[in-house]
Amino acid sequence: MAARRPVPEDTVPVGPTLSMFDPVYLGIDEAGEPVYLPLMYNNLLVGGVPGAGKSALLSLIVAHAALSADCRLCLIDGKQVELGLWREVADVFVGPDITHAITTLRRLQTVMDNRYTWLTAQQRRKVGPGDGMNAIVLVVDEIAYFSATVGDKTDRDLFSALLRDIVARGRAVAVIVVGATQRPTADIIPTSLRDIFSWRFAGRCTTNTSSDVILGYGWATRGHSAATISPLDQGVGWLIAEEGTPRRIKAAYLTDTDIIRLATYATVICRHGHIPADTDQQAPDPDDGQVA
Repeated sequence: MAARRPVPEDTVPVGPTLSMFDPVYLGIDEAGEPVYLPLMYNNLLVGGVPGAGKSALLSLIVAHAALSADCRLCLIDGKQVELGLWREVADVFVGPDITHAITTLRRLQTVMDNRYTWLTAQQRRKVGPGDGMNAIVLVVDEIAYFSATVGDKTDRDLFSALLRDIVARGRAVAVIVVGATQRPTADIIPTSLRDIFSWRFAGRCTTNTSSDVILGYGWATRGHSAATISPLDQGVGWLIAEEGTPRRIKAAYLTDTDIIRLATYATVICRHGHIPADTDQQAPDPDDGQVA
């Protein structure tokens, strides 16, 4: 963890800390109604062209996680700058380093295994708010960088396999994955990976096919295509839950100044002022190099 920044004099406390059991505010729908995402026991896949507003949506989720007293953050960002302003509030931050990314995913895999061992011993099927386990939110900005661009084929395939396993098995043990890509194509987001994300958001895409890669096959022909979104409508997209119908929403926006103030507040107050020592002995910090 990097050294703490001093709290700016004009920083106003944002109120009591949140919980990952609280739904995450995303923005408004076409009727002007607020849109909330129940992220606990769920995962989210975000896709769209550059400038579609993916990073703004990710920042809303990271902000909620950073201000949640029952959450640990793992950020993987191939470009470093999209999630970089949240670096100090994260337990681990991975830049354009596929080896570090793979190591982090392996540690998260160990956390999952330990938690499933605990659940089995307790004769339970999922963790709950009274179990003393922190939720772990893994945010991956630009999946394609690690799954199709950097490193050799062996590393890229390993990264993809580890990510798929964490998405598939993490929900019951409070390991939440939020993944984004600006190349929503079938080779980057195969059906086997897309379909295990319980929530999906398609920002502006260039084709109906790319929109369907995120939302699911056939939605474009039924009038729900991200290819129809204007380039001027940043942050607008289609949000769909598993077994649901796409809902057109406009995501809220945090400026860089907003993010810096929230991250500073979360780092100094939420992370170091009010959170008790981690009692989750079955789930070691994914960046501490230890395996329980």
